[in-house]
Amino acid sequence: MKSPVRKKPFFSCMAALMLMMSGAALAVDAVDLSQSPEVSGVQENMRIPKEQDRMALNYVNQPPMIPHSIDGYQVTTNTNRCLACHGVEHYRNTGAPRISPTHFMDSDGKVLSGVAPRRYFCLQCHVPQADAAPIVDNTFEPSKGFGK
Repeated sequence: MKSPVRKKPFFSCMAALMLMMSGAALAVDAVDLSQSPEVSGVQENMRIPKEQDRMALNYVNQPPMIPHSIDGYQVTTNTNRCLACHGVEHYRNTGAPRISPTHFMDSDGKVLSGVAPRRYFCLQCHVPQADAAPIVDNTFEPSKGFGK
């Protein structure tokens, strides 16, 4: 004869699973992803004003600094908010500088159709600019002809 005790944990687990699934479905329905800038993309002729002029570069091949706030920007393996304005598909509409052609080359110099993985995470090299005093003293001098 089968024990009724074994059925109780099975039904309890199934009930808990169904509760979790229905809660997840309600959560997904309650979120309007079309309002998210990371998902919605760029609207036609949308221009985001710079908050300050670009600072001068201090040496050859220095990555340009970011002249606007990046609060709330997502740069993950699934989305890159920077490309919504600076990508080749959008820069004409947004007025943002286009991503450099060097960002489409892999480590072997092969040109790719999309942004190279090693260049995808913009904030590894590009940082928001700030006119702030150095935290530690330094004697850095810009290269000749730079920093003006």
